[in-house]
Amino acid sequence: MSIEKKRLFLLDMDGTIYLGNRLFEHSLDFLSKIKQMGANYLFFTNNSSKSIEDYIKKLYNMGIDADYSQIISSTTVTISYLLNKYGKQPIYAMGTAAFCSELSKGGLNIESHTDTKIASFVMGFDTELSFKKLEDACILLGRGVDYIATNCDLLCPTEYGYVPDCGSIAQILKNATGREPLFMGKPSPHMVDLALERLGCSKQETILIGDRLYTDIACGIAAGIDTGLVLSGESKPEDLDTSLHKPTYVFGDIGDILA
Repeated sequence: MSIEKKRLFLLDMDGTIYLGNRLFEHSLDFLSKIKQMGANYLFFTNNSSKSIEDYIKKLYNMGIDADYSQIISSTTVTISYLLNKYGKQPIYAMGTAAFCSELSKGGLNIESHTDTKIASFVMGFDTELSFKKLEDACILLGRGVDYIATNCDLLCPTEYGYVPDCGSIAQILKNATGREPLFMGKPSPHMVDLALERLGCSKQETILIGDRLYTDIACGIAAGIDTGLVLSGESKPEDLDTSLHKPTYVFGDIGDILA
């Protein structure tokens, strides 16, 4: 199915719609065009350092109106997984205050100490990381508790370059403990599955657009939907030659799709 006939656009945010706090030139026109087509869009993000409310405010400040139903994050699917598996058992969360608050609001029993009753260690993209948190992680992982992480992204794009994301911190912990987490966000298909359920669209009617081959494009492929890679974020043209994840379409940026 051609892009013009798609009914649901799953849009990565940082590197696709904006970069840091800078909205890309054609993003507003692109979102408007989707509405004119009678289609829907949802914002997809692996970045678990912010709450859904934070993203709503960020988008609003860029001129984009969005509500809770239009944003699916790696935290969203992580909460669903943890609730189903652990219920009210104590969980140690390593992440920002916003991440931990989001988990608590979702109904999870979040602890901040390495109690022997901890059932699982869950990690998000932590822009408030401290050595004490890393030490606690090593204690718990050495004890053998279940290990969950929101996303495997190695880098988070900024206006000045990149910073280490959740996947990079997971590599540090692997070096220290030998443990690797179960990643919940992209490239896992869970976020796509939730979006299709939420909007009632088929896979054929849906496309995922993002800037990363190993998360965005891999997620779409795993979920069985079309994908569009934009080269406005992390991925470069030469990455296509070596990547195992081949997008359905490749564009310079959102403006190219609009055109």
